[in-house]
Amino acid sequence: MLLMIAVALIAEPPTQAAMPTWMAGCWEQKTGDNWVEECWTRARAGQMMGSSRTGKGDVLGWYEHVRITAEADGTTYCALPKGQAGGCFTATKATETEIVFENDAHDFPQRIRYWREGKDLAAEISLKDGSKAQQWRYAPMGD
Repeated sequence: MLLMIAVALIAEPPTQAAMPTWMAGCWEQKTGDNWVEECWTRARAGQMMGSSRTGKGDVLGWYEHVRITAEADGTTYCALPKGQAGGCFTATKATETEIVFENDAHDFPQRIRYWREGKDLAAEISLKDGSKAQQWRYAPMGD
């Protein structure tokens, strides 16, 4: 019995999937009166919480709440967009500067990709084959 307890104490903890910690912070893209903001908390307890909003001047056009969770079986991105049913996407690629999430069953987008470009954060949504792509490039908020 003591041997089993000793083995359990020195055994490796379950492995969690990688978290895109390099996304943490608040980001913005501004073009004239148009703006897009996206904020991500630091990874803690296997999750990152995010929010985004888009608008023009003082008028809000779009918003969503997002979470990224890391479990032993992978990393998942779940979004609750403005007034719509939510959807979850599974990470299919994760490096130190890029993460890609996919969901073949979702109408649009089917792929969500984030990556770093120097100090900026870039994002893209598209169909799984990369068509109908929409991209954003965010600078750190306040820069």
